[in-house]
Amino acid sequence: MNDLAPLLTPEGRALLDEVRGTAPADELAVATRLRRGHPAGLVSAALGQARLRQRAAAKFGAEDAERMFFTPNGVEQSTRASVAAYRAERLRALGVTSVADLCCGIGGDAIALARAGIRVLAVDRDPLTAAAARANADALGLAGLIDVREADVTEVDTAPYDAVFVDPARRGGRGRIFDPEAYSPPLSWAVRAALEAPHAALKVAPGIPHEAVPAEAEAEWISDGGDVKEAVLWFGTAPGAVRATLLPGPRTLLGRGLPDPEVRSVGRYLYEPDGAVIRAHLVAEAAGELDGGLIDPTIAYVTADTLRETPYATAYEITDQLPFGVKKLKALLREREVGILTVKKRGSAVEPEELRRKALPKPQGPHSVTVFLTRVAGAPTMLIGAPARAVTGAGAS
Repeated sequence: MNDLAPLLTPEGRALLDEVRGTAPADELAVATRLRRGHPAGLVSAALGQARLRQRAAAKFGAEDAERMFFTPNGVEQSTRASVAAYRAERLRALGVTSVADLCCGIGGDAIALARAGIRVLAVDRDPLTAAAARANADALGLAGLIDVREADVTEVDTAPYDAVFVDPARRGGRGRIFDPEAYSPPLSWAVRAALEAPHAALKVAPGIPHEAVPAEAEAEWISDGGDVKEAVLWFGTAPGAVRATLLPGPRTLLGRGLPDPEVRSVGRYLYEPDGAVIRAHLVAEAAGELDGGLIDPTIAYVTADTLRETPYATAYEITDQLPFGVKKLKALLREREVGILTVKKRGSAVEPEELRRKALPKPQGPHSVTVFLTRVAGAPTMLIGAPARAVTGAGAS
């Protein structure tokens, strides 16, 4: 069913309440029972919507997801609510009171903006997607702040609004789109729209090349719970600035144009920078806070002899440094009675799962270790250790 209207009727809403939380294994039995008293198409649509709501709970939270309406693409491409709320708060702090949300999708960003007290024009050219955005604004009690319009975003007059937010489609028939000019609409169009507004935020893929960032923009990479979620190009803020923001928090690391850290021998501690820090090319800034260096000029692992608390990297205490070799690792794990092996890699072609299977074919023993497959001064190396204990004081070691 490509029309949300039947689900918005009293019968449709009642069905949605009835199928809430239906497990996949129970769908056939539930559908068979409900089709005795309801149209088959409506039952299928309700069960499909229930599945989408279950998937969306990870992004929107169960309370909101159970009231909202989704499309498959809408669930896949929507911004995580925590990230959308952070962006909305940045815009509110800039004094923005109205936003033209172009390519609004099912309305996730519009919802966050409205909850920040910002009036939103939400635009999408797809009729079903626009209908979902309208239904979501109504379901969450935000219809008074969100005006949904079905239109081509390139034809929308954004002059009456304080800011423009653009979230171009980055998926096509063949999956993810990596060329910013292949976005829909292209990044160049979004930049032109941004430059015409007092403030703007463009959501782009976190893998965007730094050279593709316009000189007029501030570039921010955002992670949530350690996972890199997106990059945002801000206009009307600090042109040329680069930052990495970690959620929850937020904790923000600002670029200072530092040179690459020196390469050092592996010390007692190894720091794994957050993905947003790496994507933002701010490893030098993170290393500076740690008084650390790199283990290799091409690898984003920071080493230091002192354990320092930082939100921008995860610390591990290193106990062993070995040339790469499965037999050596297998012997060490057996000797240490390791039953849990975590494998991380950076700068290695070896697949972690393959190494785990070969080095620890029969997990046994009470201990756990982390193995880093990497390069040290250009040589394939295994660093063995474990998460470092919490720092109890400044400069604790």
